[in-house]
Parts: sequence; structure tokens; C-alpha cells
Amino acid sequence: MNRLPSWLRRHLAAVRAVAVLTVLLGLIYPLATTAIAQALFNGKANGSIVRAGGKDVGSAIIGQSFTDADGKAVKKYFQSRPSAAGYDPTSTGAGNLGPEDVVDVLPVPGAEGRQSLLTRVCARSKAVGELEGVSGARPYCTAGGVGAVLKVFPGRAVSVNQACPAAPFVTTYQGLKVECAKPGEDYAAGRTVPVPGGSGTPAVPADAVTASGSGLDPHISLAYAELQAPRVALERGLPLDRVKALIDESTTGRALGFMGEPAVNVLQLNLALDRS
Repeated sequence: MNRLPSWLRRHLAAVRAVAVLTVLLGLIYPLATTAIAQALFNGKANGSIVRAGGKDVGSAIIGQSFTDADGKAVKKYFQSRPSAAGYDPTSTGAGNLGPEDVVDVLPVPGAEGRQSLLTRVCARSKAVGELEGVSGARPYCTAGGVGAVLKVFPGRAVSVNQACPAAPFVTTYQGLKVECAKPGEDYAAGRTVPVPGGSGTPAVPADAVTASGSGLDPHISLAYAELQAPRVALERGLPLDRVKALIDESTTGRALGFMGEPAVNVLQLNLALDRS
């Protein structure tokens, strides 16, 4: 009997290996893992979907917004943590902006600007403060909700996040008159000086003004939930104590009993309010 050429035997062996691995890893293994997940962790395997009124309303592990068509907060609902991903599970991620990102790129005709991380925090703090009826002031922020940052040059200082004709948040710095920023002008050569101001401890919690690493965090801190409670109680005509009791019911403890802080699931809390 004639033996097959060695090169052909090697090719046939490769084809058999591909076929066997395809069946094992492409069919049997996925089916087995799916079956185990469905049998033991059905809810989690299917996305921890939450149903209300006979329809899917969200996921217990994915954050979502509670805003109207114009993007404004619906006042009768607790608001979620900001999301750099727009609460889109297919584009989860962070903004990747660090603490040194404090200078805005001001818009000019034909080109959009870019807010620094500091200005984003300041703008969110101002907006939350207005919504909740508290001070939105925080260190390194102007009253107008932008980063309080100067670029200092020999003989001049510029409030780089306040475009002209805005009045600078301070009039002088170390004897120099502070100017507003002219969009399109290059201030890179100046010394960057963030100005802390005297706002003290912010009334708006940190998680109300910063996005999570995933952009899909379904929880907020107890402090942020308690800040929102009076507004929600007023909008719904509920006793404040009743709203706070629902916050307690929607609060999860520390992971493994010692990691992190207690947190409030926003979707579950808002659904509990709708059932009240």
C-alpha cells in the first residue's frame, strides 16, 4: 500500500486538529458553560434584568439616567452618578482625565472647545447644588461653575477658563491685574496656578460630580442619596422619613463586610418610590 506523502499527512493532521478543537471549544465548551450559568446563576447570567409593570426597566448592575427628553433631571426621581460613557453598556469606560487636567480649551468659530476635568466637576457641582437647593461651591471652582485657574506670565495673569468678556473670578493676583481669556490665544507658556478659594467642605458629595471608572455604576453614596431625599419627598408629596426608609431598604453593605462603603442602588430605590 502506498503511503501518503509526509507533507499531505501533516496537512491532514492539522485539519483534524482544527475540526476537533472547533467542536470542543466552539460548540461543547460554550454550551456547557452557558448551561451551568443558566442553571446556577440564571438572573446574573441574563444581565440582572429588573422588571416592573410587566416590562424590563433596566439592570440592577448597570446605571442609567433619570432625565427627560431634554436631558434635564426628572425631579421626582433620585439621580444617578455621572457617566463618562453616557450610561451605554456598549461603550463602558472612564474619561481618562487626571487631576492635572485643569485648563479648558475654549471654543472658537469653526472648532469646538473641550472642558477640563476640573471644569466638568465644577459645572456638575453647580448644577447639583441648584437642583437640590444647596451651595454647589467647592475648592478650585468659580461661582460660575468653571475651574478657578490662572495662567501667570511676567507682568500679566489670565483666568484661562473664563472667556472674554466674562469678569475674572479674582481681580488681582500677586499685584497683577487678572484678565479674561481670549479664545484661540495660546497660554501654554504661562505658569498654571489653580486657586483654591474659601468654599470649605462642599455640600455636594464627590460621587455626584465624578464619573465612575466603568461609567455604568448603578449605585450612589448614602450622602448623595440623603442630599436628594428632601427634593424627591417634596415632588412626590411623601413624608421625608418615608423616603429615608426606602433609601435604607435600597442600601447595600460593604463588600465582604469590610471593603468599600455602603451604597444605594438608584434603580431599585426609584422603583420602590413608584410602588409607594
